[in-house]
Amino acid sequence: GWAGHLIDITAVLATIFGLATSLGFGASQAAGGLNYLFDVPNTLGTQLAIIVGVTVVALFSVWRGIDGGVKLFSNINMVIAFALLAFVVITGSTLLFLNGLWDTTLAYASHVVPLSNWIGRDDTTWYHGWTVFYWAWWISWSPFVGMFIARVSRGRTVREFLTAVLLVPTVVTIVWMSAFGGTALAQSAAGVGELAHGISDVSLAMFQMLEQLPLTTLTSSLAILLVLIFFVTSSDSGSLVIDSITAGGKTDAPRSQRVFWATLEGVIAGILLYGGGDAALGALQAGAVATGLPFTLILLMMAFSLVKGLHEEQRRPGLVPTA
Repeated sequence: GWAGHLIDITAVLATIFGLATSLGFGASQAAGGLNYLFDVPNTLGTQLAIIVGVTVVALFSVWRGIDGGVKLFSNINMVIAFALLAFVVITGSTLLFLNGLWDTTLAYASHVVPLSNWIGRDDTTWYHGWTVFYWAWWISWSPFVGMFIARVSRGRTVREFLTAVLLVPTVVTIVWMSAFGGTALAQSAAGVGELAHGISDVSLAMFQMLEQLPLTTLTSSLAILLVLIFFVTSSDSGSLVIDSITAGGKTDAPRSQRVFWATLEGVIAGILLYGGGDAALGALQAGAVATGLPFTLILLMMAFSLVKGLHEEQRRPGLVPTA
């Protein structure tokens, strides 16, 4: 009925703008890295060219489908990511990484609830400039991420599903932040490199950190490639989900329809960057917040429905809930 169609439309808009925001930020960081390494001008034209390139590769991936495209690029992504992670841990201070791993875990456990609470906050700048935007940004990703992971997790138990989507990503994030963030903070505290003088451009922070490690050009080039492939996999998997939503739940919609949604994501990212001018990143943030916050109400209803559904299944004898 009309309520279901309204929810579907909201989910599609949230997903498109969430992906477009990510693509815009990725283009900005990649352009900054190319400028830092190879003196490629970090202009709007460069960023738009990167968006076009990412979109073209995503179109190829979407055309190939999950096994031939999405899975292939996802595997490449993870190999490069873990290789880069291992390099930073080994060539940096391993002892510092292990200490940082413990400190980061404790900090996450102690701050995740207070920083998620909007009551009694006196850190106005952090609260408005970081927390709200990133929560809204993630919420705008939730329809696509939830449906995609559910689709590839078909047949798993709820316990396996929750372990895979909640615990594993949290652990990987803590490890990643402890390695990259810990190394950058150590360089800053020791007065080493450009990070010791403060960060003038956030998009360059990773490259400034890698500059103080061996094989700078190679690792920084891999970092740029990693950023781009991450957004390729985001775009193609997001397009598959949007395609399924707009096709009434079908997973075998025409390829041309997938191509349309992948192209639209790139076009919206380019328009937000171009139309935003000097405040392009602000325009990207506004797009994510504007589409993410309305979907919060739908998420709350979905959470209630999920709990209710699991309770009903639990009452049925001999039934093991699966995702």
